[in-house]
Amino acid sequence: MKNLVAYITTGYPTLNFTVDMALALSEAGVDTLELGIPFSDPVADGPIIEKANLKALQNGFRLQHLFDVSKEIAPHIDTLWMGYFNPFYHKGVEKFISEAKSSGVNGFIIPDLPYEEAKPYQPMIREAGLNLIDFIAPTDSKERIKEIVTDAQKFIYLVAYAGITGSGESEDLQPIITDIKEFTDTPVYVGFGVNEKTAKEKAEGVDGVIVGSAFIKVLLDEQLSSSQKIDKVSKLAKEIKEKINE
Repeated sequence: MKNLVAYITTGYPTLNFTVDMALALSEAGVDTLELGIPFSDPVADGPIIEKANLKALQNGFRLQHLFDVSKEIAPHIDTLWMGYFNPFYHKGVEKFISEAKSSGVNGFIIPDLPYEEAKPYQPMIREAGLNLIDFIAPTDSKERIKEIVTDAQKFIYLVAYAGITGSGESEDLQPIITDIKEFTDTPVYVGFGVNEKTAKEKAEGVDGVIVGSAFIKVLLDEQLSSSQKIDKVSKLAKEIKEKINE
């Protein structure tokens, strides 16, 4: 069974909605939740997720809100915090580790923290029993892939193309998937550009997919009520889960 990871932005449109949406995604068959930390300059994300980030910040999001809602969410679904390194650096990685442990969150996805720069933080994260997800890009050499995946935890985040999330580009990932699996048995999940139309193709040869923009696009639709958004995203998640396991 291939896994589905779903990204949502904490605090958009509200904190209560974030909790309700997360629990609904769990019931819809989502295996892991990426709980996004709103940030003013999400460099790896496209305009859809960027817009949700900005709206959450305009609504008054604070880091304490992340910690609070995680305590309600993490007991019900495998949860990772996805955020850029700036908040981790200013608040302190130790603070995030402590809060993750107390809330039941299982680790971090930090897209702008390269493997080499993450090395100083890996021991304290692992000592706490948490995971820091490693990224592999289509531009990485075989030598670099071997170095990154040797000690990879939980799963490897394979970026589907060189670019930003949600742009819908496509590359032949089979050669790089073969290279990764030569060096590790850690599951490989594909992210960037995964939606109900591309999921089946993107899932070929990997262990799961990561979906963000396709869900956030629904949440940004102001013509839908909160319950309609939850229903629509839940149905979309079920559809994607079915397609990657056909």
